[in-house]
Amino acid sequence: MRVDRSALTDPAWVRVALTATALLFLALFLVLPLASVFVEAFRRGFDAYWKAITEPDAAAAIRLTLLVAVIAVPANLIFGIAASWCIAKFDFRGKNLLITLIDIPFSVSPVISGLVYVLLFGLNGLLGPVLREQGIQIIFALPGLVLATIFVTFPFVARELIPLMQEQGTEEEEAALVLGAGGWQTFRRVTLPNIKWGLLYGVLLCNARAMGEFGAVSVVSGHIRGETNTMPLHVEILYNEYNFVAAFAVASLLAFLALVTLVAKTLLEWRFGAELAATRR
Repeated sequence: MRVDRSALTDPAWVRVALTATALLFLALFLVLPLASVFVEAFRRGFDAYWKAITEPDAAAAIRLTLLVAVIAVPANLIFGIAASWCIAKFDFRGKNLLITLIDIPFSVSPVISGLVYVLLFGLNGLLGPVLREQGIQIIFALPGLVLATIFVTFPFVARELIPLMQEQGTEEEEAALVLGAGGWQTFRRVTLPNIKWGLLYGVLLCNARAMGEFGAVSVVSGHIRGETNTMPLHVEILYNEYNFVAAFAVASLLAFLALVTLVAKTLLEWRFGAELAATRR
């Protein structure tokens, strides 16, 4: 029986209208705001732009943002690999609970997570007096920023690796063990090469969220200029002071990092998809 393929597709005018609507939406709500950030950043020329991103407070915010990401991302990398390994390769009591706990940062407001750390480690918090006696400061200092960032970003690596490891199964690891490989050797030579693209993809998303996080970091930072302000917080302060050129200049750095992340994400999706398709043949 011959089927008329034209009956299975929408009319040309419907496809054109839907495509035009989607492109118009993207132009108005994505491309235009992003372009305006760079236009405003360079409104007074490159000299003003360079001065805005190199002045001491801005430089401190950039260094702090990178430092927090350098600490938080590797921590989530280790946790993500360990959690996904346990969930995908083993059956144990509490497995569903562990999966639920991993998803908590997706359902809890970042502001609430930051407030939780204040209630735990603040001067009047549960552990605050003990930490103060030991001379340890977490809230309004680097440790608080790192903890808040780790909390809001730790699902990204695990959530990329869990379905990938579950789909791959355990046959290759079991074969390696039968052939005499140890646990670490099996992980390094069998498991890690199979998950490398998914792992890089998760790390990329984790790093992007770590550098752009605002809500949780805002609560625990104390907004100490030049000390605990990350780039998003510094942008807010500059904008509230009506220093729009400097605010957009720093914001353009975040936008540039977002674009780099988007390009890297697209390349990884293409590479990971091609490799996954090859393994299924």
